Amino acid sequence: MIRLLFSFLLVLSVLTAPQRAIASSEFIEILNKNVALIQKSSSKTVAPVLAEIQSYGTRIAADFLKDWKNKELFFIKESSRIIRVDSTGKNEDGKKIVTISDAVTNEKLGTRLSKDVKQIKPNSGVRAKIASALVPVLLASENIQDRQEGLDTLSRDIKSSHLEPLKNAIAAERNEDLKTRMEQAYIYASITHGENEDEIENAIFSLRDNLSLEARAALNPLLSSRVEVGKQTDNSVNIARIIIPDVTVKNADGSAGRRHFLSSEKPELTLLSAYQMLVDAGYAKPLITPHMRDESLTSHIIDGRVGEFEVVELNTKEARDMAYTFLASEKNLPALISAQTIELAVAGHVFYAVYDNPSKRITNAASEVLSVINGKVLIFKLLDLALDGLSLASIYFLAAIGLAITFGVMRVINMAHGEFIMMGAYTGYVIQLLIPSYTVSILLAIPAAFCVTFFAGVLLERVVIRHLYKRPLETLLATFGISIALQQIAKNIFGTQARPLTSPSWLDGAFVVNDVLAISNIRIAIFVLGLLFLGLLLYVMTRTRFGLETRAVTQNPAMAASMGINPERINMLTFGFGSGIAGIAGVAIGLFSKVTSELGSDYIVQSFMTVVVGGVGNIWGTLAGAAMIGSLQKGIEWFNPSNTLAAQTYMIIFIILFIQFKPRGIFALKGRAAED
Repeated sequence: MIRLLFSFLLVLSVLTAPQRAIASSEFIEILNKNVALIQKSSSKTVAPVLAEIQSYGTRIAADFLKDWKNKELFFIKESSRIIRVDSTGKNEDGKKIVTISDAVTNEKLGTRLSKDVKQIKPNSGVRAKIASALVPVLLASENIQDRQEGLDTLSRDIKSSHLEPLKNAIAAERNEDLKTRMEQAYIYASITHGENEDEIENAIFSLRDNLSLEARAALNPLLSSRVEVGKQTDNSVNIARIIIPDVTVKNADGSAGRRHFLSSEKPELTLLSAYQMLVDAGYAKPLITPHMRDESLTSHIIDGRVGEFEVVELNTKEARDMAYTFLASEKNLPALISAQTIELAVAGHVFYAVYDNPSKRITNAASEVLSVINGKVLIFKLLDLALDGLSLASIYFLAAIGLAITFGVMRVINMAHGEFIMMGAYTGYVIQLLIPSYTVSILLAIPAAFCVTFFAGVLLERVVIRHLYKRPLETLLATFGISIALQQIAKNIFGTQARPLTSPSWLDGAFVVNDVLAISNIRIAIFVLGLLFLGLLLYVMTRTRFGLETRAVTQNPAMAASMGINPERINMLTFGFGSGIAGIAGVAIGLFSKVTSELGSDYIVQSFMTVVVGGVGNIWGTLAGAAMIGSLQKGIEWFNPSNTLAAQTYMIIFIILFIQFKPRGIFALKGRAAED
């Protein structure tokens, strides 16, 4: 049995060796014929060489193309033989030498002086074409990395010649993920380069639920069109739309739509551009522009006059038109074209767009699918906008809820509230310096920030605020000065450079629904934190003695004092509690914003607006105010994305108008806050 197997292998090697030798010699002949172009090629000259190598289609050709693309080929200067360099070194005389082998047969060719060989260095354009020629061979490879490389190359620059190899690769592929990618690439290739209408139409309809940019980029070229003009429409072509100058606009799906009085979109064709098309097509006389008219008048000035007209009198459009009309009749110049003539000429012709793709079946399918996709994209964009507004609202809620408590209970206009946010952020930064684990440091930073800002708030209330009750204007001035002092202290301690507050790795990235809808994990975490604090505050204010006493002091401090409640103690704890919440908000805000001494200044205005709009001292009011302001700001930015300052200005104007109708906010507070 062993002898039989040995004999079979021997016979097989004898039979295949000549075939390999013949194959190698044939390939060497191809290389020898094109050696000059291989050694020094450009993206314009390399195509015939690659076509010949690709048509050879064996593993030898694939390996050669890979080496060529990776700049691993050399040639011997005296013979132009293409080789590989296996190793480098020095000879006994200290000269650089290289150990070489044949690029096709792998035959060892000994050593050569380094100066006798030269590297083949294809430029980026040549390497791109080599990569494209490699695709069919790589797709048929048994190595999955080769197939992935071939698919990646194909996806970057797909050609009609790739359709058949890609179809064969899909049929043979066993890796499900790679097969799915191949099928998607085949759809795009069929749309771009397919010749069978049934196959192209099926490929188009398969993208109905695909909202990716690639899908839209594949469909949009099918609806590209050019504008034509004639006495009547040419029914032999694939007409996209009828164009009415100064009236219709081009829709995303290639159809025509009418402008309305609120639309800022410009018409596809203006009256003048339509008339110029008539001139270019030979249907109308050339239009004399004001510049051409004035040049003609200038060239015919004699003794300060143009015919019967004094030059000094030609200071209006009407006068220059009259002078030119006279000049045209005398000198046989082209006549002026009146606005009425332009309108009549345009009205007497038909302007229409013709699809570049002659197949109505394909353009109808592309238009239908693109319309469906654009509708879904709009829905997801609106949903993404709503989530952005909700995310911003959660940030404003965290920033404002502490202020709502102090302002609602004590009627203290605390302009230093933003600096408590800044103190909380810096507390988180210091904790991260001490504890390298980002997860542990953030978990510890939240209670630490609360404690630091709580005691800072109590200190501020005991030293300054309690002496200024019933004088809100003076508390505003005092806390404004304190905010400036706290900013300067932060600069002295931490410097003016922004400090990072790094989020844990599990908060990196985003929750992606599709190419349109995505929200970062850090924003989700802040939203969840806002919900937790909403629940915590509701529990504290409705289920604890502190909350009961706080509500009592808020509604009627004199009656609360008569019931044994110490209003001063409640004011102190409430101010500290509100300041502590601001510190926690600082940690949350610092996770996506650089920590600087001015961090709180960016949120103090929004915090006050949130409190005033929602209703002072009311948790639900603060939540409603944050939702309104966050959604409003994102909505305005959506309409004017390039100017966030304008968005904030419009938002403030809206809030001013809102307060005129609801001066006590969405949820009006009863008791002392309402009386004051």
